[in-house]
Amino acid sequence: MTPEQETTDAERKMQFLYALRSKGVRSTRVLTAMEKVDRGAFITGHFADRAYEDMPLPIACGQTISQPSVVGMMTQALDVQPRDKVLEVGTGSGYQAAILSHLARRVYSIDRHARLTRPVRTLFEQLDITNVTILTGDGSHGLPEQAPFDRIIVTAAAEDPPGPLLAQLREGGIMVVPVGQSDAVQHLIKVTRTPDGFEYEELLPVRFVPLIEGVAQE
Repeated sequence: MTPEQETTDAERKMQFLYALRSKGVRSTRVLTAMEKVDRGAFITGHFADRAYEDMPLPIACGQTISQPSVVGMMTQALDVQPRDKVLEVGTGSGYQAAILSHLARRVYSIDRHARLTRPVRTLFEQLDITNVTILTGDGSHGLPEQAPFDRIIVTAAAEDPPGPLLAQLREGGIMVVPVGQSDAVQHLIKVTRTPDGFEYEELLPVRFVPLIEGVAQE
C-alpha cells in the first residue's frame, strides 16, 4: 500500500467514525468495534465503492446491508457485555454479526437464506472470527436449544416483537427489533425483560425488510 493510499484509508476511517458520532453513536466500545470491522469486506459487486457511505445497500436474495449509523444505534441500544450470549435474527451480509463478535462472548446468527449464510461462514473463516455460529433456519422462532439469551437483535421488521424471541430472552436481557408494517413507517424498539414482564422503549424511525417465517427454498 502506498503512503497516499494509507492517507486515504485513514481519512476515510476518520470520516466514517465522525459520521457515526454525528448520528448519535456515542459508545466507545461500539465505535471501536465498528472501526475494527471493514464494511467493504461485506459488500461485493456494483456497490463495493460505496461501502463507506452511510447508506443501506442491496445484497443477494432481495436483502440489504443496513446503513452503518443504524447498525451503530442498534448495537449501542443492545448494550452488549463481554460475557453475553447474543442471538441475531437475520444474518444478511454478516456485517452486524462481525461487529457483535468484538463485543460478546458468543454470537449465534440465523438466516432463512442459505445463499447468504454460506458465504458469510467462508468470510468469517478468512477473517478468523471464531466466536460466531452462522445457521440457516427460521429465525422468527429463535434458537430454543441455545436459549436463554442475554441479548437478541432482529434485523428484519416484525408487526410486533415476536413472542418466541421474547420467551428466549433472559431476565434482565435486552432485545432490539424494528416493529411496524413493511410498507409503512417502522420504529426501532428496545425491549427489556424485567421480573414483572417487558419494558418497551421506542428509539428511532427505521426501514427494514420484513421478517418472514420459514426457510427459503434456494
